[in-house]
Amino acid sequence: MTTLVLPPLSLYVHIPWCVQKCPYCDFNSHAQKGAIPEIDYIRHLVTDLQADLLRFKDSVQNRPLHSIFIGGGTPSLFSAESITCLLTEIKKLIDFSPHIEITMEANPGTVEAERFQGYVKAGVTRISMGIQSFNDEKLKALGRIHNAREAKSAVEIAKISGLKSFNLDLMHGLPNQTPEQALDDLRQAIALNPPHLSWYQLTIEPNTMFAYRPPVLPDDDELWDIFERGHRLLTEAGYRQYETSAYAKPDFQCQHNLNYWRFGDYLAVGCGAHGKMSFVNGDIIRYSKTKHPKGYLRGEYLYEERLINEADRPFEFFMNRFRLLEPVPKTEFVQFTGLPESAVKKQIDWALEKNYIIETESTWQITERGKLFLNELLEVFLPDD
Repeated sequence: MTTLVLPPLSLYVHIPWCVQKCPYCDFNSHAQKGAIPEIDYIRHLVTDLQADLLRFKDSVQNRPLHSIFIGGGTPSLFSAESITCLLTEIKKLIDFSPHIEITMEANPGTVEAERFQGYVKAGVTRISMGIQSFNDEKLKALGRIHNAREAKSAVEIAKISGLKSFNLDLMHGLPNQTPEQALDDLRQAIALNPPHLSWYQLTIEPNTMFAYRPPVLPDDDELWDIFERGHRLLTEAGYRQYETSAYAKPDFQCQHNLNYWRFGDYLAVGCGAHGKMSFVNGDIIRYSKTKHPKGYLRGEYLYEERLINEADRPFEFFMNRFRLLEPVPKTEFVQFTGLPESAVKKQIDWALEKNYIIETESTWQITERGKLFLNELLEVFLPDD
């Protein structure tokens, strides 16, 4: 097995509780019933991380954390004191890089928004707010507990809280949504001038309420119209698309997500959290944690672990890298997968012929056509049966 160059290291922390489950959500989240066991859960998160650091000690030595992402669920249901305790304990266990980005997801309800300054004092540098829409009727259809007024108020609080950056999550292609309604949402988001905007198309995922009772969604022509016009609005407002669904002002890309898409490593703690780790001996593993809080709070942390074999590595690498619009250094394919360039020559030649990618001496890069046919492009990297 080829020796690997170890990529940057991040940490994902999952907090599974939310006020209520949204009908489109397929994330590992659980509706809050009674008081959330914040202190007990944080104690388990820290113990879980200690176990992983011991398990991966040969790989994590001398690797500071590049970023931390606290996702959910709704992490902002936790108090600022609890988040302070969590980040303090993590820092005792592993070094932080000098410019670490610490992102926390939040709902834009008024009570949680008022906690932002406390989260900043705890060490959070970036908040990601699940706005989804500025249309109260659409928010109700999506099962969101906030309204448009509260969303805008939360953004104003974020601006004066001392955060280095913040993100707005916005969805389009909502039930019975017209292109004008979708673009009106986007205009209202742009008017708030966030450094980063995640702009997703709603998709119906299995095992969600929307899968059982499908709503009426815009057709393909309307969705394409929304995307084309919305992309133009964002570009004219100074945002640059750097990932399939992510737009940012210059130098405000989400560093944690960039590490995912660049095939970086990330430790993972908390219910249902997924991690990836590389080792200098050439091994790469993916793993996940126990999904349900009851099991996790009994100390049953590790759920599954699998080795990524050499045949699967091209697909794993490009599935991530081709979500980004930036050039892919060929050296990173070799260093992070342990494979020679020749391992993907046939697939690369096919993609070049299809005009799905362009190539220079040192890079590959997805084209506009490649973005449109991304699934077909990625499928060519799947191992032969």
